[in-house]
Amino acid sequence: GLDPIQAGPEVRTIVGYSPEHHTLPPDIRAHDLVRHIAEVHGLPTREATARASDALWQVGLGEERFRPFGTMSTGQKQRVKLAQAIAHDPKLVLLDEPTDGLDPVQRDDMLALIRRISSEFGLDVILSSHLLEEIERICDSAVIVAEGRVVRSGLLTELIGRDGGL
Repeated sequence: GLDPIQAGPEVRTIVGYSPEHHTLPPDIRAHDLVRHIAEVHGLPTREATARASDALWQVGLGEERFRPFGTMSTGQKQRVKLAQAIAHDPKLVLLDEPTDGLDPVQRDDMLALIRRISSEFGLDVILSSHLLEEIERICDSAVIVAEGRVVRSGLLTELIGRDGGL
């Protein structure tokens, strides 16, 4: 119900975003990055600092929180991006390809982490993925887009065909 152009600051307080690509500065420490993004989303510095630490612990990077982003593995970078998306306690989190570049074990861990964060914190999560298996494993509903158009949408139980797939 908010127009992002007219109500940009208000929208930023309720939406968290994790980008697909690792375009974040390689020399900035994970904690500093997450704190800064929380400040951009409207948190005062002291609260942003505390929330950055909490979010990094939640995603399993508490011990690694002071490492520069550029020295982290792909899996750790994905976790930092998730932490910065949730640090300001949004109502909605947009995750663009959060398992991109992860091996099967890391992918399983990330999907479990997303599901846990969503259920424990009561966050609504919109997940973008080209891997239908991921969507089937952790999503309640889906929107299928092809060539820029919505092809199908609805609850997964309604979308899954008789053959057991989307």
